Amino acid sequence: MMGIIRDKKKFFILFFVVLLIDTVVKVCLPVYPYRFMSKPPVMLLLIVYYYYNNSATNRRNYWWTMLALVCYFLGDLLIIDHENIYLLVTSLFIYSVAKLFLCFRFSHKSDFQVRRLIPFSVVIFVYTMGLVSFIYHDLGNFFFPAIISYFISLLLCQFAYLRKGVVDRKSYLLVFVGVLSYMLSEGIMVIKTFKTDVPYQDFSIMFFYATGIYLIIHGIIIEKPEIEGAKDSF
Repeated sequence: MMGIIRDKKKFFILFFVVLLIDTVVKVCLPVYPYRFMSKPPVMLLLIVYYYYNNSATNRRNYWWTMLALVCYFLGDLLIIDHENIYLLVTSLFIYSVAKLFLCFRFSHKSDFQVRRLIPFSVVIFVYTMGLVSFIYHDLGNFFFPAIISYFISLLLCQFAYLRKGVVDRKSYLLVFVGVLSYMLSEGIMVIKTFKTDVPYQDFSIMFFYATGIYLIIHGIIIEKPEIEGAKDSF
């Protein structure tokens, strides 16, 4: 088993097989007790994968990532019964904390061009405001929690974007695409929960969420400084 965990290609296959099983359980079987057996292994696999494959020299970066994964694991357990309003609110808070931990992980001291950031910030801001305005009248007491959660998602996306030129291209793209995938899952989940059903919503939410987190973690694991990455490309 440990050989599979340490082999990135074999782990990729294992992870998506487990994800497929969980998705089938979510779509075809009752929540109790099956989902409580199928969902936890998805995030537990990523925790173990990161633990055995990370090469972080900065211990703070290691712990920011590990704490984020633990929060995602806890949030996943709580949101299984998302019709319970108290569990839904608690999971929303824990997911927000997880995103903050990832923001801390992606922060760096390198200079960046504000001019380059502005167009991207406008795009994701318009997306966020468009989504919030679409579900605004159905949010009720969830308006402020939803705004705060999406504001943190916006920050996470910006921090992922600002890794460009600081880390190697492959790591940058994996993490950035992972964050976008995660945000897409969030959007579908919010529309489903507060507004209306979405085609293939159960599959889409879990697939884009888990794929997004996998890409983020895999991108972090293979991360190299931009200079080193440039040398390796020749």
